[in-house]
Amino acid sequence: MTTKSPRTRKRPTQARWPSPLARAIEAAQDKKASELVVLDLRKASAFTDYFLICSGRNVRQVKAIADAIEEALRATKVRPSLVEGYRRAEWILIDFFDFVVHVFTPDTRRFYALERLWGNAERIEIAEPKEPSASTGRST
Repeated sequence: MTTKSPRTRKRPTQARWPSPLARAIEAAQDKKASELVVLDLRKASAFTDYFLICSGRNVRQVKAIADAIEEALRATKVRPSLVEGYRRAEWILIDFFDFVVHVFTPDTRRFYALERLWGNAERIEIAEPKEPSASTGRST
């Protein structure tokens, strides 16, 4: 059992996020991103308001998550100012000014440990959506 610090809490997607950040969270969840965390940096003297951090199992999934986020936001006329790391896809950074998305492979995420580096920020874990087991035909 893991213990959570006082700065960590689980929050459903329907939080008080800016609309583009909520869309990015939903797009990442649609591509089965894991360990979604939002760091609220508004009180941390940062260059952006939020970090969305998530993981994909491998570089192929990391690219799919990043593509889905960009596509979902492009549909609302929101475009990133910067995308880095797409070619190697171990860590893709997508800067949308008000928030920055970080999509990692598990090993790269552990190595860089952004959550620890920004330890003074409020950490909000995003609850994974529940999949209806009856419609998938699989038992859990």
